[in-house]
This record gives sequence, C-alpha cells and structure tokens, in this order.
Amino acid sequence: MNFPFFIARRYLLSKKSHNAINFISAISVCGVALATLALVCTLSVFNGFQDVVSSFFTAFDPELKIAPAKGKVFDGQDARMLQIREWPEVAVFSESLEDHAMVQYQGRQAMAVIKGVEDNMDCLTPIDSILFGRGELKLHDEVTDYAIPGIQLLSALGTGIRFLDPLEIYAPKRGAKVNLANPAASFVSGSLFSSGLTFSVNQEKYDASYIITSLAFARKLFQYTSEVSAVNLKLSSSADIDGVKRKLRQFLGDEFIVSDRYEQQSDTYRIMEIEKLISYLFLTFILMIACTNVIGSLSMLIIDKRADVETLRSLGATDNQIVRIFLFEGRMITFIGAVIGIVLGIILCLLQQTYGLISLGTAGSFVVDAYPVSVHVGDVVLIFITVVVVGFFSVWYPVHYLSKQLLH
Repeated sequence: MNFPFFIARRYLLSKKSHNAINFISAISVCGVALATLALVCTLSVFNGFQDVVSSFFTAFDPELKIAPAKGKVFDGQDARMLQIREWPEVAVFSESLEDHAMVQYQGRQAMAVIKGVEDNMDCLTPIDSILFGRGELKLHDEVTDYAIPGIQLLSALGTGIRFLDPLEIYAPKRGAKVNLANPAASFVSGSLFSSGLTFSVNQEKYDASYIITSLAFARKLFQYTSEVSAVNLKLSSSADIDGVKRKLRQFLGDEFIVSDRYEQQSDTYRIMEIEKLISYLFLTFILMIACTNVIGSLSMLIIDKRADVETLRSLGATDNQIVRIFLFEGRMITFIGAVIGIVLGIILCLLQQTYGLISLGTAGSFVVDAYPVSVHVGDVVLIFITVVVVGFFSVWYPVHYLSKQLLH
C-alpha cells in the first residue's frame, strides 16, 4: 500500500488529541457534501424544466423539419421531396405553409401567423395533448375552412373558444403595391370558422400569434399553388433521428435546412443551457469557499501531528512523503464529501420526482405543481470531477506552505 496514503487514512479515521480537530474535519466533509448536493439538485431541476419545455414543443414541432435555406417557401413538388416521401425511414410526410396576416373579429384586430397544415397533422405530432375545447380536430370540409387559434390570441380578440362570427383574415397581395385610393384592393381576404378548439403550448410565441388551419386555405390566402414553407417528418420507430438527419443533409445539400426539435427551438434551449451554466459556475464558487474548511482542518492536523512527523522522519520518511500525507488527507475529505453529497442529492431528486416534496405554489397555478427534476449521468460525472479537482487545488498550495512553515 502507498505509505503516505496509509498514514493519511489512519489520521482521517483515528481520534485526534484535540476533539476540535475531529469536529472541524466533520464540518469540512459536511461543507463539501452540502455544496455537492446543491450542485446535483440545481442542475437536475434545470434538466427537469428543460424536459417540461420539450414536452410542450414535442406536441407542436415535428421530429425533423425541412425548410429552405433562402427565402420563405419552396416547391413542395420538388423531385427530391417526392423521393423523401418514399423513404422507408419516413412514417409521416406532411407539408405546411405559414406566413403573417392580420386577423379581425368584431372590430378587434391582431397580427397572427397563419399555419396551414395537412390533414395528417395529428399523425405527425401528439397535438391532441395541447388542444382544449369540445370540437373535433377538423380543419376544413366541403364548404368552409376552420381555425384552431392559440389561447392568448383568442383572449386578445375576445372571441371565446367557440366564436359565432368567422375570423376575417387579410394578407397583402404578393408583389402588388398598396393602392392608396382603395387599400382593400391590395389585400387578399378569407374567413375562418370556429372549430371549437384552441391550443396552448404555454409559450407566448405560439399561443399569442398562431392560427392552425388547412393547407389549402393558407395557399389561397398567400397566393401559392404547390409551394410550402416546410416539410415535416415523423420517422418510423426503428429509425435513428440523427442518422436520418445526416442523410437528409447530404441528400439535399445547402439549399435546405434540416433541423430536429432541439434545433427548431435553439434559442429557447440555448437560454436554458446558459442559465444552467451560470448556476453551475456560482455553485462551484460556493464549493471553493466550502473547501476552505478543509484547509483549516489540515492546518490544525499538521500542528497536532508535529511529534508524529519527527518520528516518521527518524524512520526515514522524506519531506515529500510527509507533504503527501496531508495532501492525501485533504483529498480524502473532499472525496468523501463528494460521494456523500452526490448520493444524498440523487436520493433527494428521486424523492422529489416520486412525491413532489417541494411545490411551486398553489396547485394549478403553474404548468407543473412541483419542481420537476431529471438526474443526468453526465451531470453527476461532471459534478464529481469538479468537486475532486476543486478540492485538490484548494489544498495543494496551503499544505505545501504550512508544511514548510510548521514542520521545519
């Protein structure tokens, strides 16, 4: 067994001549453990919120989305798109067209994004999970077209879910100049009737501006024939999303952008990752402060073991070995604190997952009633490495300095 490690282990477990040293050593372990526990719980809560946000977007965004690299639309009858429709990895192929328009209801006006989709949208995403109301998921029939507006847009227009009068939609004619003498002639108009449904993604970007309707209505409103703004794909259960994404990018080249769900909401996820990183850095700084307790414990241990050091020197121990004894002591305190903190943090997160011990407030006030948590193995490994590295560098210089000052 390594000689310095063997002595350090004996010092850690044995009773000191002064009980205060044992007490301070225990406080040092607890300080590191609490800082580690805070890291585990905080990062897991950020992961939980990210999973909650992902669940909302999953119901609105497709697994893979193909959009033009330049411009707003492309021809949906492109030969490459027709080939992709036949790929065995593609379970659902659905076109969509969206653009901005003005919506008017009984004198109230608002700008909205009209999103025209195909009838197989319910097969593309689990959109039923974000729909509210008593209507059917029907976007058109032989006579008229229907609208599924965002819940905040309904509130802004004052329509209610089942509005009696149709929504009047106005979009500027493509390539036409505004006729000041007759401005209405510069717009294409259409009417959308109530489907009895509304959707809520709990994101203002969608809830306050989007209206889902039929693809045929959107093409008529924006004066397109076969153009689409995106092709949306749902893959078969056996397909690898990353593999199919790479295959699509190679097949389509630079003319198109292929994005998965995370890339479609890159801004939101990037903000959440930055918040998580800042929290990690702040808690690492707190961990560094907690490690100063280890320095105090080692200082008192060095003073307490002066006589033992002289005995070890007489037995042939070198100064380097003696320094390593106290370095190992500090590392073991840090290691034990890290293990205890990670274990307690994981247990606390599992209890929160199962029982929702810490709530967000009154039930029903938020999207979720309790703080969501999700423990990631990568985060646990990162935290363990961080604690060990911070603990090592926290004790390295003080031990060398104190050893020179107190043991010579």
